[in-house]
Amino acid sequence: MKDLGTMLLREDAFSEIVIGNTAVVRAMVESGVRSVTSYPGSPTPEMADAIGAIPSGLRPFRFEFSTNEKVATELAFGSALNGHLSVVFFKSVGLNVAADSFVQLPLLDIPGGLVVVLGDDPGANSSQNEQDNRHYAQLSYMPLFEPATAGEAYGMFKAAAGLAAARRMAVILRLTTHVCHAKERVSFAAYHPVPHDRTPRFDPDRENYIPLAASVFPMKRRALERLAEVAADPVALATNLLVDNGNRRRGVIVAGGAFLSLLDALELLPGIADSPDILKLGLVHPLPRLDALAFLVAHDEVKVLEDLDPILETGLKALAYDAGLTTKILGKQNIDEYMGEYTPVKVRDILAATWPDLFPVVRPVALPATAEARPPQLCPGCGHRSAFYAVKKALRPDDITVADIGCHTLGSLPPYRMGTVLLSMGHSTSTASGLSLFNDTRRVLCFMGDSTFFHAGLPGIVNAVYNAHRVLLVVMENGTTAMTGHQEHPGTGRNFNGEAQKLSVRAALEGLGVANIREVDAYKQVELTGMVREALDEPGFKVIIARHPCMLKFTRSARRKAGASWKARYIKVDQSVCTKNHECVERFGCPSFQLQEGGVVEVNRDLCIGDGSCRQTCPSVALVEDLGGRI
Repeated sequence: MKDLGTMLLREDAFSEIVIGNTAVVRAMVESGVRSVTSYPGSPTPEMADAIGAIPSGLRPFRFEFSTNEKVATELAFGSALNGHLSVVFFKSVGLNVAADSFVQLPLLDIPGGLVVVLGDDPGANSSQNEQDNRHYAQLSYMPLFEPATAGEAYGMFKAAAGLAAARRMAVILRLTTHVCHAKERVSFAAYHPVPHDRTPRFDPDRENYIPLAASVFPMKRRALERLAEVAADPVALATNLLVDNGNRRRGVIVAGGAFLSLLDALELLPGIADSPDILKLGLVHPLPRLDALAFLVAHDEVKVLEDLDPILETGLKALAYDAGLTTKILGKQNIDEYMGEYTPVKVRDILAATWPDLFPVVRPVALPATAEARPPQLCPGCGHRSAFYAVKKALRPDDITVADIGCHTLGSLPPYRMGTVLLSMGHSTSTASGLSLFNDTRRVLCFMGDSTFFHAGLPGIVNAVYNAHRVLLVVMENGTTAMTGHQEHPGTGRNFNGEAQKLSVRAALEGLGVANIREVDAYKQVELTGMVREALDEPGFKVIIARHPCMLKFTRSARRKAGASWKARYIKVDQSVCTKNHECVERFGCPSFQLQEGGVVEVNRDLCIGDGSCRQTCPSVALVEDLGGRI
């Protein structure tokens, strides 16, 4: 695909191989979306990449990365109140941040309509848990669609957007990691650009937008009534699929990516006559009662396949009980069925355990010896590594360190062991403050990245200042939102659409009343070690800003700017003076250093970036610039 932006704006009908995230953006274009907001988080950032490929002057909607998911949700809601079809997207745990406002959305009349695109993560591919956000749909009385493929993501977004606009409500499109990232040839409809009516249409005289005690019950009644209407809506029901294999004995009800795994598993059956009938639900909440009842009535046994929690299973069993059905509904049978992604192998094993006669005996395949597990690593040259190395030198064995969300979370791994507790973005200062209570012997230090600082870190800092907690916060400022793909944040001086006011971390801290602030380049290890030693023994709340640019982003940018004149730099080990102390391998831990036979340390040039942060760590001064490095 040579020009993604041009493809997304094509006005004729066409087909193209795209990932699910790209297909959703095309659906936004075709649906007439006018406002899109987000906070970056896997598996959804590629939607922003696709949006960014459209030249800003031609983009049919406005997009921004907001400071966090709650703000992004509120911004999209406000735009939709004025009559503009709006979208907000973020990753699974981002909904926890947005929840306080999110759960109010179904109570309100939303003139423009709002689609909430969630990137859930069964298997925890890039998340700290694998929470099932279908619970939030039930909690808030909000409809939820769940596609299985990139093509379905495109079609179901359009269905969700149509319902949201027509019924003046919020609707969820729940994607999962492999739906976001899997490729498929998708057939796109023609795009007919329509001029944007920018007239503000918010009318507080027409509707009540204050969900307080006196108005809660009529608002909740409307939410429940709209949910029931969606359950019978032809557009919503069209997202369901019946695969009739003529098997009235056995059936399977499934949704999302598990459907594709089911199809793969069924290919192993000895004959097509053995294949169970399948009801694949696109509308997951509310449960489409008529479709589900018809399927249950037609079969003796029905197996429910769903990633994570028994949402569909519970609803189907209640539905069957109320209807007095005798159909045997087979749900999750062990703890393993509650965890991990429903891959083809897992689905095959589940079906074989449920219906042993359905599958031939599966004999284990002898696998070759596997390589050693490769732990996640901070990038070569990362300022966080230099900071952790320096900070650790200042700590006592019983000092307590608290982690936060970001690249620096990897500091919890060997050899640093920095940050031994983690909850969520921005938690570190508050959790550290709690650990400091009733604690006169063990000093407490916490870490936080600059993106997290603006996302969710400020309230905990305010609380630490206000209540005079004795905690040292180290802000690891690398000038980007590195972990999710180098998106901008309020401290970078840019936003998604160009230049922006740059917010200073130090100025924000000073504005919050933090009086004890130090700043240092994270590469200046001796200076950082001294700062930490001093600060930990001082009273009250204090902050060290350990600053160094993300070297992955920095070197990529430098390489692009230099073009053909780019010269790679490397570090090498001077074996004539190396004493095999192994400080570089065992305590500094840059992955560029590799231990060979006989304790010899060598530098892997494919990893080394020649930044030199390692050189100050070697007690024998054996790390030197490799002047013979290739160009």
